[in-house]
Amino acid sequence: MKVAIRKALKQDMPGVLNLIRELAIFEKEPDAVEVTVPELEAAGFGPQPSFTCFVAETGGILVGMALVYFRFSTWKGNTVHLEDLIVKESMRGKGIGSLLYRKVMEYAAQQKVKRVNWEVLAWNTPAIEFYEKTGARVLHDWIRVEFSKNDLDNFLEA
Repeated sequence: MKVAIRKALKQDMPGVLNLIRELAIFEKEPDAVEVTVPELEAAGFGPQPSFTCFVAETGGILVGMALVYFRFSTWKGNTVHLEDLIVKESMRGKGIGSLLYRKVMEYAAQQKVKRVNWEVLAWNTPAIEFYEKTGARVLHDWIRVEFSKNDLDNFLEA
């Protein structure tokens, strides 16, 4: 099986959205995906793209993706944030995730950022073990904080 890792094209966004939905199911949040193909196309391929996406393709079918974007750290400067890395369930265990992960790290090195960061669910021990095996540090002392759109609206109305 030959797998090609490449930068995503605008026409890949329906397949990318399918992978995002598969990730949501894996993460036990099947109804959480709100983003649409037109939103992905506009955000990733407009005049000022919000993200870069890499896809894994075999036989003309998208079987994985990794989506990254730039962040700015007050301590480090420019960083790359890996938002999601997903491989179709039927294709896991074939090294595709490792290829996408390496592509993200190569991209970060090319961009000369000082850090790559991402989040992983505490129960996803296979992913945590993989990341640690590659030399990544899992920071157990940080707690993720967020506002949903409704939370934000409620806060601003108070």
